Amino acid sequence: MKEHPDFAGLYIVNHPLVQHKLSLMRDKSCPHYDFKSLLREITLLMGYAITEALPLSTRAIETPLQSMDAPVLAEDEPVIVPILRAGLGMADALHQIMPHSAYGHVGLYRDEETHRPVEYLIRMPKPQGRSFIITDPMLATGYSARYAIDVLIRHGVDEDKIVLLTLVSAPEGVRTVRETYKKVRIFTAALDSHLNDKAYIVPGLGDAGDRIFGTG
Repeated sequence: MKEHPDFAGLYIVNHPLVQHKLSLMRDKSCPHYDFKSLLREITLLMGYAITEALPLSTRAIETPLQSMDAPVLAEDEPVIVPILRAGLGMADALHQIMPHSAYGHVGLYRDEETHRPVEYLIRMPKPQGRSFIITDPMLATGYSARYAIDVLIRHGVDEDKIVLLTLVSAPEGVRTVRETYKKVRIFTAALDSHLNDKAYIVPGLGDAGDRIFGTG
């Protein structure tokens, strides 16, 4: 994993398995059940990268042989916040490695003329000082991601406690988020070339939601 030289706070998870599985997903002949499974596998791999900085404390325990001060998370596990609907494919994988995490939900759909998000559902637990991970496979225009961050900020979440986890990103989307939020860390498997005139990422992988749920 490395920080992108042109975008502070953008981290590319370049693990060979992540890159290999992403290439399989990009292939237009990849069936939706394989696409969904690969997304889950990549998210599990990326989950270790995005949680690397979680603070640790110690707790006294008894092993079968002796007592010890054992390392444990210093705070509750992060809240997982999928941007509906495509973000669900990543959120469930994160919950597998952090089973005590709470869920928030941000329901948005994209206006096909303006390419701006339209809200239809917000459900959020109380922040209580916890970290929050927003999941969405595609960071295209960045408007949905920025909207989701806005929601968390309004609910009392500190900006430096927010992580955005994506699969494929466009420079335009990264800039949109960075214009407003400098402290939010962005993790992605690939920074692609650009957006086309329909605001799809190029080369991208198409509509992630349709490909996850087989509705394309």
